Amino acid sequence: MRRAQRHDFHEKGRRIYQRLKGRLEPKYKGQIIAIEVKSGQYIVGKDELQVALKAIERFPKKKFSVFRIGYPVVHKLRVCVCSRGM
Repeated sequence: MRRAQRHDFHEKGRRIYQRLKGRLEPKYKGQIIAIEVKSGQYIVGKDELQVALKAIERFPKKKFSVFRIGYPVVHKLRVCVCSRGM
């Protein structure tokens, strides 16, 4: 999938998530959602691996967009640079 196609695909998933979030956030905030973009069906779970395995089983050979419910990103990378006297 080319970059523009990935962007369009994820954007469709984001629009579906935006429609669902009012219903999902109160109960599932912080959990993971995988949305099968063509059907609009989704899986919610506590972690990415659990959701990915369920999504692959439920939507074989399909692609899905993944979001953390109530947050702008699934992961946040934090880097701590520690220096020690040499």
